[in-house]
Amino acid sequence: MIWSDPISTQSSIATPTDAPQMGGLIRARRRELNMTLQEVCDAAEISGGYLSQVERDLAVPTITTLSRIAGALGVTLEFFIARPKPTDCVTHSDRRQRFAIGGSEIHYERLGAEFAGHVLSSFIMTIPPGYRSERVTHGGEETFFIMDGRLDLSLDDHEISLKAGDSAHYKANRLHGWSNPGPVPAHVLWTGTMDLFRDPISSIADDD
Repeated sequence: MIWSDPISTQSSIATPTDAPQMGGLIRARRRELNMTLQEVCDAAEISGGYLSQVERDLAVPTITTLSRIAGALGVTLEFFIARPKPTDCVTHSDRRQRFAIGGSEIHYERLGAEFAGHVLSSFIMTIPPGYRSERVTHGGEETFFIMDGRLDLSLDDHEISLKAGDSAHYKANRLHGWSNPGPVPAHVLWTGTMDLFRDPISSIADDD
């Protein structure tokens, strides 16, 4: 069944007046995924003309329709309507979320906040001596800063040795990986446009 919400000039979803326009967030996410309007409409079971109006902020979807659009774009409803309180934009070292993924040797410390339309994720990674990652490619960009220790970056056909104070910034569609050749753990500040972890699997510490 194809759904088409009535066009309304009054929002059925309460958002602060200074919130990013929902249509722009939807359009940006669709383009990030290289999806056409029709592909999103087919997945969300809504009409193409209606989604076009939503993206231009000429129509406001109901929660149900927005949830279907979010599902088609691979995100949750909160991606478009959630906003952090001012205090949620700040993390304190003694209360920051720390976790590992399953049996991974790497420990992560979350620095970033999640809010409507956010594109950056940021973590401090603790990488044990001798660890070597797989080499991968994906969308977006990555940048990291070596806080202490050493890190060997593999980027395309190049091997680059980095020490404390060094940094790197590259398009993540280049084949990349890294390893810690040193005798001590390396602490790395990583920031990228790829949302690595929405739901940590193995929590080390999560102090609210």
